[in-house]
Amino acid sequence: MSKYNAKYLEDKLKEQLEATYVQVSDDSDGCGGKFSVIIVSKAFEGKSLLQKHRLVNTTLAEELKEIHAFSQKSYTPEEWEKVQSQ
Repeated sequence: MSKYNAKYLEDKLKEQLEATYVQVSDDSDGCGGKFSVIIVSKAFEGKSLLQKHRLVNTTLAEELKEIHAFSQKSYTPEEWEKVQSQ
């Protein structure tokens, strides 16, 4: 069982990436080892998808040692607006 929860990950991502929106879903049925996240941050501007994911993975490097499944969708504010309008 992981010591991390959705609120912890949300707070860290908001703080470290200055994210304007973060949604974290705990998909692990309570064990805290499987998360899906949506992150919107200006820090992603000008970065490729791989660079965005690496930035998030670096931010959560210690946590990902205990989390066994982690999926992310990382958007700039402009990309997020387009996604929301679809």
